[in-house]
Amino acid sequence: MKNVFRKIKKQTVETKSSKTKVKSVGTRKKSVTVLWIVLISSLVFGIYKNFTAIDQHTVHEKEVIETKLVDTSAIESFTKSFVKNYYTWQNNKESIEQREEKLSHYLTEELQALNSETIRLDIPTSSSVSDIDIWSVSQEKDDTYSVVYSVEQKIAEDKNSDKVRSTYRILLHQDKVGNLVITQNPTLWSIPNKSDYEPQQPESNGTVNSDTAQEVTEFLETFFMFYPTATEKELAYYVKNNALPVIGKDYTFSELSNPVFQTVDHQIKVWVAVKYIDEVTKSVQFSQYILTLEKDTNWMIVE
Repeated sequence: MKNVFRKIKKQTVETKSSKTKVKSVGTRKKSVTVLWIVLISSLVFGIYKNFTAIDQHTVHEKEVIETKLVDTSAIESFTKSFVKNYYTWQNNKESIEQREEKLSHYLTEELQALNSETIRLDIPTSSSVSDIDIWSVSQEKDDTYSVVYSVEQKIAEDKNSDKVRSTYRILLHQDKVGNLVITQNPTLWSIPNKSDYEPQQPESNGTVNSDTAQEVTEFLETFFMFYPTATEKELAYYVKNNALPVIGKDYTFSELSNPVFQTVDHQIKVWVAVKYIDEVTKSVQFSQYILTLEKDTNWMIVE
């Protein structure tokens, strides 16, 4: 019996001793501590950034171009005065000397010297200015302007005379207080010519039936018959929103010329020329209108 007990005890001891030993890693180890520090630091930094973050947004820059209005009245007046003196002379010494003295008030010293012999003392012609047109005034730099003008001269020689029209361009300098001086001599230039542009002519598109067209035509004939002399109170029966102004002219209505009708957004749009006789000049006058009409109880011009 003792032998059996010893045998069992021995087997138990052998079984215990055969178990695998397992090492446990404690929370106090250095590597674990470092990991905890990193984790806590990350969390704290994230919270800090959340409270101190700067809102970012896209900034759209918008370029604003301001139109600067330049008062060119002084430049135009200065130019016209110069042109009148520059192109006016008599064929005698006194007149030519007076011209040179007047030009000194417009030209730089260099240009005065350049122009000293443009009109010779023995010149056979005399000149007077009959018309001046300013075609353009444009800003070349902050203090420099170009002016394009036309001048009509009456040139006389002996008993003969003729009219000459020419176009020139000059440059002017304007200082901070507004004083002007011509810095470039009159240089041959050109004026705008007639454009070949032709606007598209409206056409009736069948959206207004013949009865309505006749009704609108009769309304317009009645209106334009009294319109030239109508008062503001009288216009109110035919016109809304100040669509047409008070004229107050002595015109006699003659006829409507080639009216064109279209329906647009439940309104009638009319293109028409109105023929009048001007009782003062006895001439024919055509006024062109683009009108918008609508009907409530009666027809009214609303635009």
